[in-house]
Amino acid sequence: MTISTQTGTIQNPVLPGFNPDPCIVQAKDTYYIAVSSFEWLPGIRVYASKDLAVWEHCTDVLTDQVDLRGNPKNCSIWAPQLSYHDGLFYLIYTDVKSTKRPFKDVHNYLITAPSIHGPWSEPVYLNSSGFDPSLYHDEDGRKWLLNEIWDYRIPEGNKSSGIVIQQYDPQQQRLVGDPFKLFDGTDLKKTEAPHIYKQQGYYYLITAEGGTGSGHAVTVARSRSLMGPYEVDPRNPMLTSRDNPELPLQCAGHGSLIQTPQGEWYMAHLCTRPIEGQYALLGRETALQQVYWDEEGWLRLTAGGNSPQMEVPRPKGITPAEAQSAPEKSLFEDSFDGPELARAWNTLRIPAAESWCSLAERAGHLRLHAGESPQSLFHHHILAVRQRDVRFRAETSLEFEPASYLQMAGLMLYLNDENYLYAYVTQDEEQGKVIRLMRCADDVFTVAPDMAAAGDGEAVQLAVEVHGIRGRFYFRFGPGQDWVPLFEEQDIRFLCGGFTGNFVGIAVHDMQTFGGSYADFSHFRYTGMDA
Repeated sequence: MTISTQTGTIQNPVLPGFNPDPCIVQAKDTYYIAVSSFEWLPGIRVYASKDLAVWEHCTDVLTDQVDLRGNPKNCSIWAPQLSYHDGLFYLIYTDVKSTKRPFKDVHNYLITAPSIHGPWSEPVYLNSSGFDPSLYHDEDGRKWLLNEIWDYRIPEGNKSSGIVIQQYDPQQQRLVGDPFKLFDGTDLKKTEAPHIYKQQGYYYLITAEGGTGSGHAVTVARSRSLMGPYEVDPRNPMLTSRDNPELPLQCAGHGSLIQTPQGEWYMAHLCTRPIEGQYALLGRETALQQVYWDEEGWLRLTAGGNSPQMEVPRPKGITPAEAQSAPEKSLFEDSFDGPELARAWNTLRIPAAESWCSLAERAGHLRLHAGESPQSLFHHHILAVRQRDVRFRAETSLEFEPASYLQMAGLMLYLNDENYLYAYVTQDEEQGKVIRLMRCADDVFTVAPDMAAAGDGEAVQLAVEVHGIRGRFYFRFGPGQDWVPLFEEQDIRFLCGGFTGNFVGIAVHDMQTFGGSYADFSHFRYTGMDA
């Protein structure tokens, strides 16, 4: 099949860093992708694009609609599904409370809004039988909820047993009738992430199978009737990296579709870019593939085969003048001199409230009041951004006067409560105010025995540089001074795994008195060095 490249190419991943479980949709002249946020708030990040090649952070949807306090790592907000029908955005998501086997405590909700920027309706509870919910708007006006169903009786670790469907009544705002088992899945197992599309008289059911790791895949099945039976693509899986560990994009799966005004089709999907072929520090990312329907009516990659491509053609109908321009390198900076935080910031399980995260208490600074420990699942007072680059540098400057070793403030590399690196200012009984380094790797905690002296009343500047699987912290006490390495270089391979990606951010902790101390930060800067 001939592929036109006259309008240039799309470079994958289109959403680097922690941006998993993408759902793509078009509303009027804009494409949107919504991604999972797990325990980070605000939840459900949405990106927008005019040409599918260049994407910008558009909005975050969930703020005070959810209570994530106490949710374990890798839980909370999973796999949002965004749809647009009759001038209204529909957003369905799962709030996962526990994944402890053999059960899964999951609750599915629906919210709507006239604009992607809201206002969003109050959440409507749907069900709790499984995760990855999806809403299908049928041509006859009826709406149908699909979701993976979890069967605790299955002896295997992954107990996904297929896809169920049930009618949703928007007037009553509830499910009606009985759930119906739509699809049992294939031999790849671990069937989840259902989406239905109507095309050429068929209902196409697209699912993720094989688990979200190296065996991940996109499965396509079809039926003349919504309720099946569904015939599986004879060349299944339609998209996967499972057979080629040398591919730069691994873990390909969890796909959703969009058709452009010119009739071209694209699939958004999850992927990883393992460093040295093994370590996905950036987490699960989002890529796009150009697809088409073959003569037998099955979905295929225009590049041929079923392997994800690093480059795909941009859509037709976009002239070079209309094409968006991508930034030369990844850069994020917040000088804390405005009325609001920069939008890219995230917090853990709790919103960034004025009570602990204030731009008003000291002009030109962010004052973070101390929360609980770095391993708290309730009140961890951290502001962080996604690691988007294999190589990056982050810097900050803080003023902090601890009175105890139980009081800490500084710069963190953070995957979850069991895996983090923390360069922090604290108090030592013998040496006074010092800079130290703590490490928690696979839930094994250590504190570096060495300390660097930090003068009382003096601002401390901290930095971290990451180059692949190696990272190193630095400090200094003034802009004209040289940066001093904070002890030895760190192996950071442990900051990968699970469902999220590595974050870098600033934090304050007080285990002596909750909220009993604070630190003032004058700026934060993240600079990607991959370009």
